[in-house]
Amino acid sequence: MHLSPPFRDVFSTAGHGNHTVIAPNLISCLPDAMVSSQEQTAQAFTDKWGQFEYGSTAFENMVRDQKRWYLELYGFADEATLAAYLQSCPVILDAGAGMGYKSAWFAELSPSSLIMAADICDMLPRTARHYAHFENICFVHCDIGDMPFFDLGCFDYISCDQVIHHTRAPAATFSELVRCTGAGRDVSVYVYRKKALPRELLDDHFRHYSKSLDHEQLMALSRQVTELGRLLSTVDEELDFPDVPALDIQGGKMTVQRFVYWNFLKCFWNKELGEQASVMTNYDWYAPSQALRFSEQEFMDMIAAAGLETIHFHKEFACYSGRFRKPAED
Repeated sequence: MHLSPPFRDVFSTAGHGNHTVIAPNLISCLPDAMVSSQEQTAQAFTDKWGQFEYGSTAFENMVRDQKRWYLELYGFADEATLAAYLQSCPVILDAGAGMGYKSAWFAELSPSSLIMAADICDMLPRTARHYAHFENICFVHCDIGDMPFFDLGCFDYISCDQVIHHTRAPAATFSELVRCTGAGRDVSVYVYRKKALPRELLDDHFRHYSKSLDHEQLMALSRQVTELGRLLSTVDEELDFPDVPALDIQGGKMTVQRFVYWNFLKCFWNKELGEQASVMTNYDWYAPSQALRFSEQEFMDMIAAAGLETIHFHKEFACYSGRFRKPAED
């Protein structure tokens, strides 16, 4: 089996690292062994993405919502602005590609760019088959925190959207992404934001507790908290909740569901996305045993340690995100 010609050169100059070509658009570069928490996290996302069918209403609703949010998270005014940006980037890495819809989006917006779509979960062959008609996407089954098969500075843009906090050592993973980013080029990254103390304590509990649950038990938990979120959302009146600084609880005008959600318990519900996408959003939170959260200072310290310039910074209750530029060579 031979890798498609456009992607052969991306790997041909690699200094070290084993890789196996599985299909013309799929290559495996997985490590020989992973720590147990990483194996559990990889399996959780394999199970998560396996719940979605390409072309289903739940999948299309999720893709539409995620595209809209991506523009906001990384400072692109609209899809045309993103397209113009991507067209200036010959080689792009989608680090943590999942079901591959963002990789396909990038490929559509910039047909002349080569898109490398990397992910650790075992559903990547299914993703590669679904998007096999894109001649400018190559799927790489790997750990994005360890990519010796990619040379220093080989990418013109790296997008790591909603992924890095699920890696074993996010700061080390970020350093690897920066290593692979070209001089004067950008890396986009999103991290979970630390929330109120009651929510953080409960989240830590579930991070430990979820290790003992199988997929069906995690799905049952996700359905239960989704139903709680749906029920709370029926109280649609906004109240002016007080701040409780000693517990990091943030008040303000919001519904009961939002107040509970941000400060006490992840119970996501979005009527427009529908039940399945809402359940899987909650599953995404409770299932992976690796899910680090950051304060704003911790996030910006990680960026500063890498010596990057901030091009766009975004924050909201859920996250911190931004697009950051590697210094140009002298």
